[in-house]
Parts: sequence; C-alpha cells; structure tokens
Amino acid sequence: MTQDDRWAQLVGLDEELLKGGVILSEWCSFIVQEADVAFADGADLAWIHTTVSGIETYLRSERSETGKERLIELTNRASIDAGLADDFHVLRIYRNKWIHVDEPWSDSNLLERPEQTEQELECMALFAVRALRRTIYQNPWV
Repeated sequence: MTQDDRWAQLVGLDEELLKGGVILSEWCSFIVQEADVAFADGADLAWIHTTVSGIETYLRSERSETGKERLIELTNRASIDAGLADDFHVLRIYRNKWIHVDEPWSDSNLLERPEQTEQELECMALFAVRALRRTIYQNPWV
C-alpha cells in the first residue's frame, strides 16, 4: 500500500464512521495525529503502539476515575460495544508482545522471513486503524 493509499484509507474511515463531530482532549488529538502519520508512512509497529496509546488516552479522558487505571481496567469498565472491547484486548495483547519481548534471541523467523513479520504488522495496523477510529468517534455530537 502506498502512502497515498494509506491516507485515503484514513479519510475513508473518517467519512464512514464520523457522524457529527467529536471533542477530544488535546493529548488524545496529538496522539491520534502522530499515529496517523506513522500509519501513512508505513511504520506499522509505531502505528500499533501509538494507536493503543490513543485508545488508552481517550478512555482515560472519558472514563478514568483516578488516572492510574491500566488499559485492561479501562476497557473492562468502559461502556462500549462488546466487539470494540474485544478489539482492544486483541490490540493490547499484540502490543504487549512487542513491548515485552520475552525471548529477544529467538529471532530466526524474523531474520529468515522478515516479510512474514511485515505482513503480520500491516494486517494488525489495518485492524488497529478501524479500532482507533471507532473509539474516538463512538460518542459524536451533532
């Protein structure tokens, strides 16, 4: 996918999912903007990390009681569609796999077949694109 294709995908999701307007905290807006740039540039791993941060920031701004809850706690308490909550768990688990690499020297697949990892990251980035947009557009005002 080219950079133009990726920007077009983001715009398409905005047109599909945004029904009215949204108000986001400045932190959330900044993180989403950074995530979009990473996605358009093909930095899929950076996109996934930043997307999960954007989702967490959004949930924290909308529903946090203490500001110290973990993403799993925010997700479990959020009044969101069950499918979206499931998507958050998938993203959180996938992101954690990359943040907390358990066996850093077990890298033969990455070295021998990097295209598999790149393909997996691109698929997960596309999954995350929709999850982030569904999250930040879930409570539109008209």
